[in-house]
Amino acid sequence: MTGPVAVGLSGGVDSAVAALTLLRAGLTVEGLHMTNWEEDEEGYCTAARDYQDARLVARELGIPLHRVNFSAEYRDRVFAHFLAEYRAGRTPNPDVLCNREVKFGVCLAYARRLGLHRLATGHYAGLGPGGELLRGADPAKDQSYFLAQVPTPALAAALFPVGGLPKAEVRRLAREAGLPVHDKRDSTGICFIGERPFRDFLATFLPAQPGRIETLDGDDLGGHAGLMYYTVGQRRGIELGGRRGAEEAAWYVAAKDVARNVLKVVQGHDHPALYARVLTTSAPHWIGLPPALPLDCSVKVRYRQDDIEAHVTAAGDGLVVELAEPTYAVTPGQYAVFYVGERCLGSAVITATVPQPALSAASRRNEAQAADAPAV
Repeated sequence: MTGPVAVGLSGGVDSAVAALTLLRAGLTVEGLHMTNWEEDEEGYCTAARDYQDARLVARELGIPLHRVNFSAEYRDRVFAHFLAEYRAGRTPNPDVLCNREVKFGVCLAYARRLGLHRLATGHYAGLGPGGELLRGADPAKDQSYFLAQVPTPALAAALFPVGGLPKAEVRRLAREAGLPVHDKRDSTGICFIGERPFRDFLATFLPAQPGRIETLDGDDLGGHAGLMYYTVGQRRGIELGGRRGAEEAAWYVAAKDVARNVLKVVQGHDHPALYARVLTTSAPHWIGLPPALPLDCSVKVRYRQDDIEAHVTAAGDGLVVELAEPTYAVTPGQYAVFYVGERCLGSAVITATVPQPALSAASRRNEAQAADAPAV
């Protein structure tokens, strides 16, 4: 590889070691720090502090640092979609969209205008021939899930220098090189929200619409603060502690009836309505050549989850994904990401699920009575 390389210096340890690794490989490296969210009065956004950390890293490594503000592009291409999804009762993943639209979209284009034709980041992922996306070597840190919407040509121009390293080794390299961020805590959660209360943040942009909470049988249990505050499988925040019933089981969100503004809940983590065997998706984004369908592969339906074996078929423009086992809290708006071995094939947005058959209250009573009846 020849020619100068841009490294997205976020101000964290992973991107710092990515730059260090490329320098040690003899490449000409220039740093590029993106600002995607303006500072807020409450101080939850860490953009200013992250930029100062990126400056310290660039100075230690002896490389130039370019600073660019993509806040407008982020709001138009990522945040607007984020709000629209919550308004529609779904639970989006803006970090996946940010990688596609901003980091490997407008940021890569900006780097090329500077004469930097490859963009390296601190993602824990691998690359194969022609822009194939592979899992990172450290299973606990693999971030291929978040890159599964990036176009193939952009992946072909990407570099993931720490993708073959465990996190502990990344921190060791940073510490031995004297990088000032070697012990900086990893960022968590959605980037533009930071550590602030999620409900307060969302209410700033979307007016809450309180409604009713019902069982699957239609029994009214009380009121909810707004469907946007809840997601499938959620237990905390439903505030039905005084309505537990005879079994004293906690309440969980099973579904949202957006048309009626009703939150559907069930009791107990093991309730069948919280598990799905079949899901449908939007039109898939494939990395490289589209695989032949039907397809047997594995799938992740959320980031921190083990792979599930699946059978995938076409259904119009989208997909039907049959899971090999009942899977908890499959959530519309999240991404289904498909794998064969170490290779990530691509992804699609989950549009709906088919839950396990749930017994009505009457059926559960009948089942209990049958279990208590003497054998004949």
